[in-house]
Amino acid sequence: MSQPSHAAVGLRSERGPVLLALMVSTGLIAIDATILATAVPSIVRDLGGYAQFPWLFSVYLLAQAVSVSVYAKLADTFGRKPIMLFGIVLFLAGSVLCGVAWSMPALIAFRAVQGLGAGAVQPMAITIAGDIYTVAERATAQGYLASVWAMSSVVGPTLGGVFSQLGLWRWIFYVNVPLCLLAGVLIMRNFHETVQRRENHIDYLGSVLLTSGMTLAILGVLEGGQAWAWNSPPSVAVFAAGAALLVAFTLAERRAAEPILPPWVFSRRLLVTTTFLALGIGVMLIGLTSYVPAYLQYSLGVPPLIAGLALAALTLGWPLSAGLSGRLFYLRLGFRPTILVGLGLVILGTGTLALLAHSPSVALVAVTCFVTGLGMGLVAAPSLIAAQASVDWHERGVATGTNMFARSIGSAVGAAGLGAVANSVVTASGRPGTDPVAATDAGAAVFLAVLVAAALTVVAGLLMPKVYAATDQLPMDPAGTDPASV
Repeated sequence: MSQPSHAAVGLRSERGPVLLALMVSTGLIAIDATILATAVPSIVRDLGGYAQFPWLFSVYLLAQAVSVSVYAKLADTFGRKPIMLFGIVLFLAGSVLCGVAWSMPALIAFRAVQGLGAGAVQPMAITIAGDIYTVAERATAQGYLASVWAMSSVVGPTLGGVFSQLGLWRWIFYVNVPLCLLAGVLIMRNFHETVQRRENHIDYLGSVLLTSGMTLAILGVLEGGQAWAWNSPPSVAVFAAGAALLVAFTLAERRAAEPILPPWVFSRRLLVTTTFLALGIGVMLIGLTSYVPAYLQYSLGVPPLIAGLALAALTLGWPLSAGLSGRLFYLRLGFRPTILVGLGLVILGTGTLALLAHSPSVALVAVTCFVTGLGMGLVAAPSLIAAQASVDWHERGVATGTNMFARSIGSAVGAAGLGAVANSVVTASGRPGTDPVAATDAGAAVFLAVLVAAALTVVAGLLMPKVYAATDQLPMDPAGTDPASV
């Protein structure tokens, strides 16, 4: 599929209606990323299950992660549009079901349905942008998509806080209904593509093995020390079964005709390093978005709205830097220097937060989250664009899907691991998780773990090859040649 490279980028341009459709579709995921975290204390109060609440994030992200690669393969075969529309419908169904959930287990199950929808919507929006804009144009297009995250960073926590304070937390899911309907209509009317259909072989076995293995691994991490002792027979059995399924998945991928994680992705240094960058971003993002509101509400007793606005600083800093990353950084300096600057800001923000966590302050949390968000914006967007630009059209869906898969897996495993850290601290304290002292100690432990994840992510940034958006191996044309050498 080709697009005129000379066309302007903007809502009033020839491709403007498609860009608008992508912005609304992105808004579905952007608002959901922040609106739920603010309402967690209210949900726990009504449905119970403080130790289970990390599942609300883990199951959503796991479903998103394991479905991304399948959707990516289908998109490279049948086109982006039908996959995007399917994802929107599934996300809509999951949102309605979450709104009527009668218990924490039911809400967790319905969050999985939402995650399966998000697994199609977010990667397809990014992939479509990669199809219709060149590398240089994506710097401007990214600004429009980043503006959605900027608005959502304020709208999401604000709505979540208001609904929570009014005792109407179920409406955090119902607000998705009109957005899904609008996104579906815009995609159907404005986005048209020409796809060369080819025979496809969906890796169903790999999908089942990966989903089962990761689910058991997350189950073992979250329930260890809670439902059973870490060294108990149930714990050993769960981890052993999960590991066996993941090994079987690795073996199955070698024999699959079209594996959900193709070996060629891991044979190219650029794709490997950007995948690990996405993995680290996922861990850090879920650690802050899922624990900052609860940390502030329980340790300081601040209302949900204030806690949500403190978190909004993170998701506000991210799109601001992401929107400027092209024009001010990677189009001039290259991708690697931009990413290293971003990682430096992430270390500064998370390090300060971890160091001062035992002295809770809304202003401190907001500032450190904003700095961390600025850094993440300089890492996530440039690394993904570098990965997209290094492959042909027929591989771009897989490249994008692999990157989003890594971020979702990082978030899913991170939510489980960080949840286990928080639960172990609370259990050791002998106090309930809502106790101010226990909440402060748990938050401090989680933030320290996020700092460790940030430090490990720096390694991937240092190992990334030196490539430039316009002058090195990365093609300017979306259908350009594949710089496999990097």
